[in-house]
Amino acid sequence: MSLRLTIITPEKVIIDRDVDEVIAPGWLGEFGVLPGHARFITLLRIGELIYRFGPEEKHLALNWGFAEVNQARMTVLVETAEFDQDIDYKRALAARQRAEEELKKITTMTDAQYEAIEAALKRALLRLEIYQKYSKRPQ
Repeated sequence: MSLRLTIITPEKVIIDRDVDEVIAPGWLGEFGVLPGHARFITLLRIGELIYRFGPEEKHLALNWGFAEVNQARMTVLVETAEFDQDIDYKRALAARQRAEEELKKITTMTDAQYEAIEAALKRALLRLEIYQKYSKRPQ
């Protein structure tokens, strides 16, 4: 028995395949999904999604969204999803530096400004972490 995993961004379907297991970044912490899982819907935070099928394991950097799970299917709707091998290390480094500089420059800020900069920094740090953990490419 397998679980159908579908990951969709506003631009395209990232993946639509059968898997054995999914580990996702829930709003309150990581959670795992196996075939036959109870139904639920949850918010996803910026984080790493891992799926396994046999000996194969894949890693994606997710930018917040939602997940719906039932016994045979997990559908993930996210702003962005990026496989580890597709991460541009230099671009992620530049994004981290921009976000850090923005945080240093601000003397007074609204909650929305802070949250936007913090989210950009979290996305950049996640992309760098996933790249460094799984990529075989030079940095």
